[in-house]
Amino acid sequence: MSGGAITMMIVAILIVWGGLLLAILRLRGHPDPGPEPDELGIPSAE
Repeated sequence: MSGGAITMMIVAILIVWGGLLLAILRLRGHPDPGPEPDELGIPSAE
């Protein structure tokens, strides 16, 4: 493998794993609330 190919492979790996890390950190800081119970067809307790 040439030096340019190795460099591009490392850049691609860093982009993928870096994006995964940023997504995990963002979801830890701002968790997704999920769907409302009425959207799931669960009757309310009222």
